[in-house]
Amino acid sequence: MRLSFSTCPNDTFTFHAMLHGKVDSEGLSFDVHLSDVEELNRAAFAGEAEATKLSYAAYARVADRYSILDSGSALGRGNGPLLVAKTVQPLTGEALVAIPGKYTTAAFLLQQVFPQLSRVREVLFSAIPQEILQGGVDAGVLIHESRFTYRQQGLVLLADLGREWEKRSGLPVPLGCICVRTSMDSAVQQAFARTLRRSVDYALQNPGESRTFVRRYARELSDEVIDKHIAMFVNRYTQSLGAEGRKAASALLERAYGAPVTPRFL
Repeated sequence: MRLSFSTCPNDTFTFHAMLHGKVDSEGLSFDVHLSDVEELNRAAFAGEAEATKLSYAAYARVADRYSILDSGSALGRGNGPLLVAKTVQPLTGEALVAIPGKYTTAAFLLQQVFPQLSRVREVLFSAIPQEILQGGVDAGVLIHESRFTYRQQGLVLLADLGREWEKRSGLPVPLGCICVRTSMDSAVQQAFARTLRRSVDYALQNPGESRTFVRRYARELSDEVIDKHIAMFVNRYTQSLGAEGRKAASALLERAYGAPVTPRFL
C-alpha cells in the first residue's frame, strides 16, 4: 500500500518499527513517500495516498474518502503552533505572516486567534524562521522542530496558538492524524490500523532504535531537539485518541468549517 507521512521526528519515530520489520505487519508491504505536511494534505485531496498523514484542519475536505486511525495522531496539550517575530510587537491587519500551508492546523489556529491577520504567505515550515529574519514577512507561525530553536535564532514569541485553543475549547490541540482511504478493503484497513498501533507501542518501548532513521530526515539534527520533539508530539493520544482526542478532533473540524463535520474513526 502507498504510505505517506512527514519527515518530522514524531512521524519517522512512529513508523520506524513497522517499516523495519520490528512488529508484525500482517503481510502488508509499503510504498513509502515522505513529504512536507502541506504536500501531504494536497495529495490526499487528490486521493493519491492509501494511508497518509493529514492536518486535522484539512480532514473535512476528504471526510467522505478517508477514515482517521485511532493511533498515530499528533494531538496534545502544550504542543501547538507558535506565532513569532523579530521583536515583540502588536500586529495590525497590514502585517504579513508566514504560514506552513493554507490547509494546515497552524493556519487555522492563526485565523481563530488573530482573525485580523488575513495577509499570509505560504512558506515551507523549515524556512519560516529565515523568512522572518530576512524581513520577507513580519511574523511567522512555527511548527515541528523550529518551535524548539527559534530563540537561538533571535526570534521572540508573540503568541502560543495552541494554548489559546486550549483556553477556548478546554481540549487538547488536534494537529495531525493518520488516515486510510475508505475504498480499500476493510480487512486491509484494519490490519494497517493494528500494525500502526504496534509500531507506536514499540517505538515508545524502544526509543533509541529509531534514532538513525529519525536523524536521516530531521531538519534539526541535535539529539536534544529530536528528543524534545518526540516527547512533545508522541504521547498517549498517539497510542489511542480515546474519547477526549475524538472530541477534540470533532470540535476543531466544526470550528474550521462553521458546521458539524462527522469524522470517520477507525
